[in-house]
Amino acid sequence: MLNDFISLLYPRICGGCGVNLWKSEIVVCTRCLSLLPRTGFHLEEDNPVSRIFWGRSAIHASAAYFYFRKGSAVQHLIHNLKYKGRQDIGSYLGFLYGKELLSSTLFRDADLVMPVPLHPKKLILRGYNQSEAFARGISSSMHIPILVKALVRTRSSETQTRKGRYNRWENVSGIFTVNNPSFLHDKHIILVDDVITTGATLEACAEELLAIPGIRLSLVAIAAVTA
Repeated sequence: MLNDFISLLYPRICGGCGVNLWKSEIVVCTRCLSLLPRTGFHLEEDNPVSRIFWGRSAIHASAAYFYFRKGSAVQHLIHNLKYKGRQDIGSYLGFLYGKELLSSTLFRDADLVMPVPLHPKKLILRGYNQSEAFARGISSSMHIPILVKALVRTRSSETQTRKGRYNRWENVSGIFTVNNPSFLHDKHIILVDDVITTGATLEACAEELLAIPGIRLSLVAIAAVTA
């Protein structure tokens, strides 16, 4: 009865469709979870996300959990994660995807997971990094450490929304740096973002990380915009 009363005051809502969750459901309702458009890219070395970076960065492997479509449950999940304080969405999806990454020969030997950082001013304004929430879920299910301060955004950038591919790259080029790079020597790192569109932000991060000797860099996102 107490749980029912608390649920009236603080209802447990599906992050995808907004319906009340059953007691057995976590973060996302069973219907949304079954209908979310999984890509399976983590099982394919050649996939639409990896092709984004061909000729641009020497990425070991790239994948996204879901296809991104406007108006979809995936968009609602990411919007609620990014702007509505629903960090539980990121950590839950990360936990689920981490278990799937363990089944992939491309990702299962990763040493570390690292989120794309926000600028400190934006982090203070938002209160959290949505990519870090996703990365923490992956870290939990893959049983690998998460590094949140190794990669740093040195200056703020404009929103990437409505920018073309070149302008997106120009907007983020040279704005990241790596702290204590010697710690990352010879490591396989999974770099995590929320959505991959043109890959400009991840490419800018990769430019700094791939200068570290012996590093293997893989890229993972909650969702990807594909043709």
